[in-house]
Amino acid sequence: MFPRAAEQVRRLAQGCRSRFTAGCLILLYHRVIDLPTDPYLLTVSPAHFAEHLAVLRKIARPIALQKLGQALRDGKVPRRAVAVTFDDGYFDNLDYGKPLLERYDVPATCFVAPDASADGGEFWWDALERIFLQPGSLPQTLRLIIDDVLHEWQLGSGAVYATDEFARHRSWNYGRKDDPTPRQAVLRSLHRLLSSLSDDKRKNALQQLTAWSGVDARVRPNYRTLSRAQTLCLAEGELFRVGAHTMTHPVLAKLSAERQRHEVWQSKARLEQIVGQPVTSFAYPHGLKSDYSDVTVDIVREAGFDCACAAFPGSVRYGVDAYQLPRLVIRDDDGDSFAERLSTYFHD
Repeated sequence: MFPRAAEQVRRLAQGCRSRFTAGCLILLYHRVIDLPTDPYLLTVSPAHFAEHLAVLRKIARPIALQKLGQALRDGKVPRRAVAVTFDDGYFDNLDYGKPLLERYDVPATCFVAPDASADGGEFWWDALERIFLQPGSLPQTLRLIIDDVLHEWQLGSGAVYATDEFARHRSWNYGRKDDPTPRQAVLRSLHRLLSSLSDDKRKNALQQLTAWSGVDARVRPNYRTLSRAQTLCLAEGELFRVGAHTMTHPVLAKLSAERQRHEVWQSKARLEQIVGQPVTSFAYPHGLKSDYSDVTVDIVREAGFDCACAAFPGSVRYGVDAYQLPRLVIRDDDGDSFAERLSTYFHD
């Protein structure tokens, strides 16, 4: 057989084998910390995260995302491989996440949006939680002016949020259909509104909210984002890599191609400047298929990234688009529940 024909047969055989294996998984975490409230379901406790890593060492093959991307390009998707990723860039990825990853020798990638907040500040969605879901008193009427349009909400009985009421509803999360008080309803409405704004307009809206509420605007220690120095510390060593997550964490599909290109290319350049090494992976903010477009995918590819992660579920198999990699969003489950969930994908 001629060498070129032999190579084609080999690649075809690899592809056929990969199509019928269970493939591998990319896990999506955000935070590793214990918090009294978690309205966006972003946190996994350090105890549960340790259990997750123990499960991965036992039943899976932990792999760096960058190596998984190379395996896809080579047509050799490894069976039962699992890549761990974090989105957004919270400080606890360094304080709690990295030491546990080192203990269990599990590699991970953290996708950072360097301008999504002030250096070491709070994300806008956490600012909403601080204003509306903590005990205290607020004015009954909220008015915001955005693009010369007046938006108005009435808090009514929710203007006063007593400590016992806070305790009763502390388990509420954004994914639920019910809003036990007007505060949850207003937060939900504001979250939808602010997520669609440009960074400048969102910052202006938050300034109005802070002035209206009178709530202490100082950064809470447990809600800090990574500073430049902490981002560099995160990237030190062999296990943790930093990936790009745009500059300001926008819904990319709502931006012009020019603004998308700025968000994507600048985040790569900024992070490479901070960590002093190539940044080769990207994650779409929010990450559902409606949050980015074909234009976005082309921009990410042209920027020189090797792969890009979304946030819809699925396993990584032969033929998957390396620039739309599915990920499983991981919640605060114990080790047994986590293992059971993985088993639905690792059925071979």
